[in-house]
Parts: sequence; structure tokens; C-alpha cells
Amino acid sequence: MGLGVVIFLVALALVFDFMNGFHDSANAIATVVSTRVMKPHTAVMMAAACNVAAVFVFQLHVAATVGKGTIEPAIIDHYVVFGALVGAIAWNILTWYYGIPSSSSHALIGGLIGAALIKAGPSALIAGGVLKTVAFILVSPLLGMVLGSLMMVAVSWLFRSSTPRRVDKWSRRLQLVSASAYALGHGGNDAQKTIGIIWMLLIAAGMSGDDPSSPPVWVIAACYGAIGLGTAFGGWRIIKLMGQKITHLRPVGGFCAQTGGAATLFMATALGIPVSTTHTITGAIVGVGATRKLSAVRWGIAGTIVWAWVLTIPCSALIAALFWYLGRFVL
Repeated sequence: MGLGVVIFLVALALVFDFMNGFHDSANAIATVVSTRVMKPHTAVMMAAACNVAAVFVFQLHVAATVGKGTIEPAIIDHYVVFGALVGAIAWNILTWYYGIPSSSSHALIGGLIGAALIKAGPSALIAGGVLKTVAFILVSPLLGMVLGSLMMVAVSWLFRSSTPRRVDKWSRRLQLVSASAYALGHGGNDAQKTIGIIWMLLIAAGMSGDDPSSPPVWVIAACYGAIGLGTAFGGWRIIKLMGQKITHLRPVGGFCAQTGGAATLFMATALGIPVSTTHTITGAIVGVGATRKLSAVRWGIAGTIVWAWVLTIPCSALIAALFWYLGRFVL
């Protein structure tokens, strides 16, 4: 594997990381923008800063899962990494274009699975890591839903004697905290996925540095910087869908949804599980809406989003398999 190929693939991975931030920025700011607590550009800059600040908060457990716990290190080469990245990027572009909040994380995992399967068959997969990731397609939105709805019930009980105006005033202030916490969780979980795949590439190329048990510092800095930059540009097509079309949110609902979602992300990142920030906040928003009444949630739109979740891994895997094959002729 030549140095030029490694540089190209590292650059491609950082493009994916940028697109991850661009695609998923709506997750962190949709509720705070839709409830008019913050102006869009202010919210985006806040989220981008928190994405980068996450480097000081979380350990690299998710990076280790992606880099060493999803597919067998022995089968990794530049063709596998190329196929995985192109599969993930292509699916991100497609879903962004149509304004569908799909998962960049699962697109990357799907890409790795597709490229590994076509190269070496099912034995190339590490069952524990793959099953853990696939299980959290269901677990993370359900956990976000449960925590979001419990937060909403608890806040409603605590402020049962307060006037709506007082509740709104405090919710607006608290939503700044919850939005920041969610953006921290987004940066901490999602930037590490790209760290993991670059680390995987460097190990395969024999360029992992003096300490192969940890990714190089420049990889960590580049990945957190890229996702923060992507968030700063913002995925505006998805914000309205996340913030208002699933259910109408007031500031108190936005605070509860973001707090439930942030708690889920912090927990998953600590456990080293690469989850979808999109799935998590969507589940939390649905949970908050359902506490008012089930009809407050537009279940048809929620169902469309779920279909995108179901299709993400197989579609990105198919695209990755195709580009693994093509990569053998162009790299």
C-alpha cells in the first residue's frame, strides 16, 4: 500500500467525517431552532464548538470498536477501506438530498460490512461488534424515547403549579444546556467512527506510529476538527423535518428530548457502542410528543424515517461491495 493511496484514503475519510457533521448537524440543533430558543446560525456555531470540545470529554472506546471490533484486522486493506468510505458517503449524499435523517454511523458500518463480505465472506466479520451495533439500531431510539418521555413527565409534574410563562422561561434557558450536551455527545460518538477507520487503515499500512494501541494524535485532532467544520456548514434540509414535522415542539419538549437523547449518547459512547445520533434524537422527539397524546406524533413521517434506518446498512453495504470491486482497478 503506497503512501499516496494512504493519503488519498485519509482525505476521503475526513470528507466522510465532514459530511457526517454536515448531515447530522440537524440532530443537535433542530429542536433548539424550531422552538426559536436560538437563531439557526448561532445554534450551528454552538453545536460545532461542542463537537470539537468532545475530544476532552470522551475516551476512545467507540474508535476501538470501529477500528478493531467490527471486521477482522487481517482482511483490511486499502480496497476495503475505499469501498466502505464510498458506500457511506454515497448513502449520506442520497439521504441528505431527499432530506431523510438517516444514520451516517450505520452507513459507515454497512460500508465496512459490505466490503469485508465481498472480499472474505462472513468469516471476515467480528460477530460481537456487528451484533452490538445492529442491536442499537433498535435500542438507541427506544432508549431515547423512554428517557425523553420520562423527562417530559417529570418536568410536567415538577412544574405542575407553575404558569406556562414561567415554564417556558426556564425551558428556554435549560434548552441551551441540553442542546450543548447533545452536541457534545454527537461529536464524541461520531468523530470516533472516523478515527477508527483511519486507525484501521494506518495499522494495515504499517503506519500506526510508536503506540499501535492508540490512534495518533493528529488523527484524533483532524477527525474532531472535520466533524466540527461539517456541523458549522449545517444540514439545513433536515432541520425542519426533525424539529417540527414529526411533532410540534415547545421549549420544554425540546429540552426534554435533547436531555434524553444526550443521556443515551453519553451512555453508548462510554460503552464503546457506535450508535446513530439521528435515531436517538428522533426517538426522543417521538417520546416527548407521545406524552401529550399519541396523535400528536405524525406516525406516517416517523414510519418513513424508520424505513430509512432499516435500509441504511444493506444499501451502503451493496454500494461498498461495488466500489471494493471497482477500487481494485483504480487504486
